[in-house]
Amino acid sequence: MRLNTVLFSAPFNKSARAPQREPVPFQMLLPLKLKKTVSGKGDNLKEAACMQEISVMFACFKKHDFDQQECMKEITAFQGCYRDYSQKLATQREQGKKGILVPGEKKLTHRQLNQLLKAFPPKK
Repeated sequence: MRLNTVLFSAPFNKSARAPQREPVPFQMLLPLKLKKTVSGKGDNLKEAACMQEISVMFACFKKHDFDQQECMKEITAFQGCYRDYSQKLATQREQGKKGILVPGEKKLTHRQLNQLLKAFPPKK
């Protein structure tokens, strides 16, 4: 059996692939505290709406050779879903611009988060 000298020349504790034997000490670079405000840079998230309805509508179009008269039920379902989505989005935007907090809302705008941070400031 032929052994490679390169594998055995480096000590095992300095190898990059070897697991660390002792815990890595924590180095605090910045103080661990919340800021008083949140910026609005990350609020531009685009989400897809009514994907189920549009896929059913396109399947019906393909099945009936793109005849709209055969797929009126699917078209009205898609239009109703999009109308509900746009109304919901408009009310969320309106409440977000005013900073109105809605109980149970999962996605908050930066203005709503800033209002919460004003109501409950971080402790020093």
